[in-house]
Amino acid sequence: MHLVLISGSHRQNSQSGRIAKYLASRIPAIASGSTTDIIDLSGNPLPLWDDEDNTRRTASTLQPQWEPYAKRLQAGDGFVVISPEWHGMVPAGLKNFFIYCSPKEVGHKPALITAVSAGRGGAYPVQELRISSYKNSMICYIPEHLIVRDAAKMFVGDTPTEKDDEYIRGRADYALRILVEYAKALKSVRDSGTTVDKKYPSGM
Repeated sequence: MHLVLISGSHRQNSQSGRIAKYLASRIPAIASGSTTDIIDLSGNPLPLWDDEDNTRRTASTLQPQWEPYAKRLQAGDGFVVISPEWHGMVPAGLKNFFIYCSPKEVGHKPALITAVSAGRGGAYPVQELRISSYKNSMICYIPEHLIVRDAAKMFVGDTPTEKDDEYIRGRADYALRILVEYAKALKSVRDSGTTVDKKYPSGM
């Protein structure tokens, strides 16, 4: 089992990146023998997608930048997508990342949405990702998600510092266990061959 975590913040040393590292540290305890990889989008490493180039991921101008990320995604059995809430939205760099993604990398693989809020928000990134990022990528968001509120206080140190921290740590383990089981189950769906049909490369 190999899970890839995507930290969607543009910022260096972000709370999203820190939380990605915490969640990655929990996965081996939940799924024995599993491995993880963290894709950190700090600094916006991918050029902004230009829709004038209809060849998309195979374009010679974009392929060199995208290929290393594509290979890391292809190796994943499932994903944790971590998004801060900026002005009630998903960061532009994370949205841009999903424009690059195709079913070849993330299609019919499960993903756990984890929203991060400096305050008591965090619901909007969950809604936005479920609405707008799955159609052509074919990523499969599981019903469970996480919202890490007051993020700077959560997952700090080895033990919980308050009741909310204790709760979200337990909830995170619960969500990761569900993700692992979805990853096991959806492998058989992909292996069946029914998800690949050249007549229907995009979602409706």
